[in-house]
Amino acid sequence: MRVVRHLAHRSQRLGRAVLTLGNFDGAHLGHQAIIRGAVARARESGAQCVALTFEPHPLAVLAPDRAPSMIQTLHDRLASLRDLGVDVTVLQRFTLDFAALDPEAFVRDFVLRHIEVAHVVVGYNVNFGRGRAGSAETLRALGARLGFAVEVVGSISSPGDEEQVSSTRLRELLQAGDMPGARRLLGRPHALRGRVVVGERRGRTLGFPTANLHVRRGLLLPPDGVYAVGAEVDGRAHEGVLNIGVRPTFAGKRRTIEVHLLDFDGDLYRRWLVVKVIERLRGEQAFSGPEALRVAIERDVERARRVLGGG
Repeated sequence: MRVVRHLAHRSQRLGRAVLTLGNFDGAHLGHQAIIRGAVARARESGAQCVALTFEPHPLAVLAPDRAPSMIQTLHDRLASLRDLGVDVTVLQRFTLDFAALDPEAFVRDFVLRHIEVAHVVVGYNVNFGRGRAGSAETLRALGARLGFAVEVVGSISSPGDEEQVSSTRLRELLQAGDMPGARRLLGRPHALRGRVVVGERRGRTLGFPTANLHVRRGLLLPPDGVYAVGAEVDGRAHEGVLNIGVRPTFAGKRRTIEVHLLDFDGDLYRRWLVVKVIERLRGEQAFSGPEALRVAIERDVERARRVLGGG
């Protein structure tokens, strides 16, 4: 997948394309339906599939106090688009000037000036242009006048419980620590990606060495507590226990993200690790001392093995 930044600075127009647009943060089942629809239409017509997305999140510019935490890092959002089959992602820097474009100017003077759009695939609740005034119906009207077709994907429900899939609902589930619920909306486990950094090595003294993950600022984290997780190291899958919190047993104040991989012996320092969060085991607790904490971790490991099917 090719990533194009600063589209307005390009002298050459992107060739014939099926376009989709949105934030696509989280790449949940609704996003997947839209993107797969655009990819399928592109393959049928011999065009390239182009995804137009924005960085930073529009609310971070227009109303910073209401800007949501991001479900994915930019790196992971782009990887999700690539994995879904997108050929080109246009990463548009969202600014106040860009936000001031009315819906028609956005389509005519920005999109069509730089991309040869044959077809557009969007979700039913798409909004664009100044004041979010543009809608799917706006796109249809503009397409009829400016020469491109528009396909609108309706609402998507999660399998089993028929819950409507949305980024707002996904954030609610993640913030509540409902990892199975989040998985239903994502179609996969929620994952945290971070680089392993040096910690205080307390886990090793307790008999449970941990990898301390440094994640991007502004990333949405599940609530503090202990989680059953999976991770892959050098192509091999490992089960594990993740702790998010301030380590109250040791009067900690700084939030840390630490994962203990079961039956693993190796050096992870400075490596990037993707941790798939499967289920919340308990909330964070303060224990009377290291020995009580060690016993609790033993119970966490036993329960994680049961949850993950390894014991």
